[in-house]
Amino acid sequence: MKIIPVKDKESQKEFLNVVDTIYQDDSSWIRPLDQDIEKIFDEKTNPFFKHGQCTRWILKDNNHKTIGRVAAFINDKKAHIYEQPTGGMGFFECIDNKEAAFLLFDTAKNWLQEKGMKVMEGPINFGENDSFWGLLVEGFTPPSYGMNYHLPYYHKFFTDYGFETAYEQLTNHINLKVPFPARFTKIANWVAAKPDYTFEHFKKSNADKYINDLMDIYNDGWQDFENFVPIKKETLKESFKQMEVIMDEKLIWFAYANGDPASFVVIIPDANQMIKGLNGKLGLFEKLKFAYRRWVGVTRMRAIVMGTKTKYQKLGLESALFIKLGEYVLPKNQYTELELSWVGDFNEKMIAIHQATGATFGKRHLTLRKVF
Repeated sequence: MKIIPVKDKESQKEFLNVVDTIYQDDSSWIRPLDQDIEKIFDEKTNPFFKHGQCTRWILKDNNHKTIGRVAAFINDKKAHIYEQPTGGMGFFECIDNKEAAFLLFDTAKNWLQEKGMKVMEGPINFGENDSFWGLLVEGFTPPSYGMNYHLPYYHKFFTDYGFETAYEQLTNHINLKVPFPARFTKIANWVAAKPDYTFEHFKKSNADKYINDLMDIYNDGWQDFENFVPIKKETLKESFKQMEVIMDEKLIWFAYANGDPASFVVIIPDANQMIKGLNGKLGLFEKLKFAYRRWVGVTRMRAIVMGTKTKYQKLGLESALFIKLGEYVLPKNQYTELELSWVGDFNEKMIAIHQATGATFGKRHLTLRKVF
């Protein structure tokens, strides 16, 4: 077997296409768009390159067939806030061969060690954690847009290599054909009717305001979590730019308390229902199919991030946001499912909100760490 750095068009193509061999017999697999993967490794489009570095490799067997891939990266803003310098690995894919998997792990590990790292976290993304983050270990059903999907045998590769679970990522599902629990609805309507609170959905015409409000809420609400790094406006603008093609303004809601940005939820239609079967490509024919499916056939939404300022937590604002969302979504009779993905097992407040909505278990991912 031979490790080859991705340095040219051919190796770049092999990095993308190796998944076709690995998942060819898995009916739940939905190949991500090639352009979404490539943006992560493009210094011009990924703002994380301004404070980090990244590289990737493919693995070929003795018949020169590509049988695996992996990437490694260092986010300088986060690497040194841990007890030990910590780098990342991700985009791991491999045939069912332990030797091949370990060679890929070793390659990422050696590169990180050379850069002074003492720990490897993965599989994660060289970007925000709302996409391509975590190892799927339970709930092998079709993934929503941006969520990692893996084969069951991957977990043993990680544990045998010495990875240990840092935290679990839980994804829950809300069946929109079933009303919210009566207690949840009662509290949410009561909160929504309070004169101090107002609610607005995102508007592209005033995107800068809402991006500022989201950044304000997020950086306040998440600041007490371990290893928190404030999100930058530049990163948010890039995220919204990437979402624009599938965005529905009335699925992104904000709550204000006497005009102060207090809480938000960002929900997108599940683009995976639009790109299924496109094999990662988005040429003219695929764009036409994508556009048709955008309005016909998308039945699932994904809540990718929520947040509430510390002083407004436990006041039921998140519940009120779901009620506002429902006022728009339910009459459409289009969406049947809302995926809440994902919440860390350390986030008891958000888990409680999921439970209050009547959401049921959907998937479990793991973020793992290997100490060198």
